[in-house]
Amino acid sequence: MNTAKTEMTTVNTVLENLRHKKQDTEFYYDEKGFTAGKGKYYTPEELTIIKTYRFEGDSNPSDMSVIYLIKATDGLIGYIMDAYGSATNHGNDFNEFIQKIQIVRTEAEG
Repeated sequence: MNTAKTEMTTVNTVLENLRHKKQDTEFYYDEKGFTAGKGKYYTPEELTIIKTYRFEGDSNPSDMSVIYLIKATDGLIGYIMDAYGSATNHGNDFNEFIQKIQIVRTEAEG
């Protein structure tokens, strides 16, 4: 999966920036798909990854995480965060789901 890499200093900096832009709704994944906890579930076809943030720990290279900024067809913009590599917090179902989501490269303010 190709994703646009965007550098920011910390996860907290990114989350604070998203909060200011009102893009801080957190998506969750379960066997029904992605949800923002409001009873609505999204399929990969209803979602677009509009930005990806990757982080590697300065003191521990295995401390790696990723934030996917996602836009739904109903206009909701939010994110889902995960560790990546061997430390992923989700299983193969999550990985397969995220790989089905269309990626649109956009320039967003960092």
